[in-house]
Amino acid sequence: MPEVGTEQNPLRVAIVGAGPTGFYTAEQLFKQKQYTVEVDMYERLPTPFGLVRYGVAPDHQKIKSVTKIFDRVAKKPGFRFFGNVELGKDISVADLRNYYHQIVYTTGAQTDRSLGIPGEELDGSYAATEFVAWYNGHPDFRECKFDLSVERAAVVGVGNVAVDVCRILSRTPEELARTDIADYALEALRESNIREVYMIGRRGPAQAAFTTPEIKELGELEDAEVWVPPAEATLDELSEQALAESSDRATTRKVEIIQSYAEERPTDKSRKLVLRFLVSPVEFIGDENGHLQAIKLVKNELYKTEAGTLRPRHTEEYETVPMGIAFRSIGYRGVPLPGVPFKESWGVILNEAGRVIDSDSGEPVTGEYTAGWIKRGATGVIGTNKPDAAETVDAMMDDLAGGQILDPANPGAEAAREMVEAQQPRRFTYEDWLALDEIEVARGEEQGRPRVKFTTVEKMAEALDK
Repeated sequence: MPEVGTEQNPLRVAIVGAGPTGFYTAEQLFKQKQYTVEVDMYERLPTPFGLVRYGVAPDHQKIKSVTKIFDRVAKKPGFRFFGNVELGKDISVADLRNYYHQIVYTTGAQTDRSLGIPGEELDGSYAATEFVAWYNGHPDFRECKFDLSVERAAVVGVGNVAVDVCRILSRTPEELARTDIADYALEALRESNIREVYMIGRRGPAQAAFTTPEIKELGELEDAEVWVPPAEATLDELSEQALAESSDRATTRKVEIIQSYAEERPTDKSRKLVLRFLVSPVEFIGDENGHLQAIKLVKNELYKTEAGTLRPRHTEEYETVPMGIAFRSIGYRGVPLPGVPFKESWGVILNEAGRVIDSDSGEPVTGEYTAGWIKRGATGVIGTNKPDAAETVDAMMDDLAGGQILDPANPGAEAAREMVEAQQPRRFTYEDWLALDEIEVARGEEQGRPRVKFTTVEKMAEALDK
């Protein structure tokens, strides 16, 4: 048998997860010109792109243009897409080990972290990931129901996802109608009674995780005025000192924008977006029917740790704010994959520099790797996953050179295809996705929108006559 990685015996790699990291990993593999590589990408949904399709806000179309890069990767000789094929249901890790020399898990971080406070389970209390997936037309979440008949909403967290949720809740139906938001979400938001949205951050303006463009955009909404309580827009002494020492121009600019929202100015806008800093929810309070009716907040103060970082701690000052719906957005965490070592406390696949580590022996699992948020946690933006994928591929190439790869019984591309089609006849190819994409875009053009999405697997299959 010729050496693995040659034209006669290509390096066969399975990538599980067709989000940005999956494509960045495939891109890095195809850059290894000393080897002939074949990549089969598996995705439990019929459509690729993961977070770009179902996580990026519908009013941020420019960010979604990164898919053009992914399309170029998909055109590479040796690339195949197996959509609507789920690990643990349609195929197993054992199956993959029988057909590939290496396996990479790039499934991202799919759930929200819990606040861990009383009342979090009340009706009206939701994970932001559910709401984001719902308004983006994710098939798993299209049946979710959110009571938008209330007048006041809270978003707990001050990252970019929290800003996205605040913005979607605060936009007019006319603004939303120019996006690719799911049709059912557009109609629900058109009937929304929400007039005040609170974004709640436990630290100060200088520590907010959202980016400068995101916070600036909030001030450009057509019918929502942004306001920050002046006392909470003012930096405490420790933050002022840290900012002066760091000379961080981006953070300085971010703070300037936040402080500009603290200035009272007359407005005829019908909605209000209130940014709160240095406060934490300590209890969700419900009515007699178990529905959220208020949030109890505690005032925080910052202190410097031994490591020199600024952390919040509770004071004895509390307030209760009436609230009809709340979304927590305090960080994502991954979910376990069947048959893959997982570190529950961190919400990631157990690994070292991308090599999957056996939970019992502490040794690398031959031929298995991970990249992206499921590897390191939900940090950074989409592009942050590119160098992360490169690190994992470096480890894969080192192991290939050292002979530390799987020895599959059926390494041929045709054998893998036959296995998949036998176990999931309704799989989608990349050509299917391109056809679906064309239909969605055409539907959008009819309405002056970027696209109108199919939001169920059945409708996707029906559109392609599958």
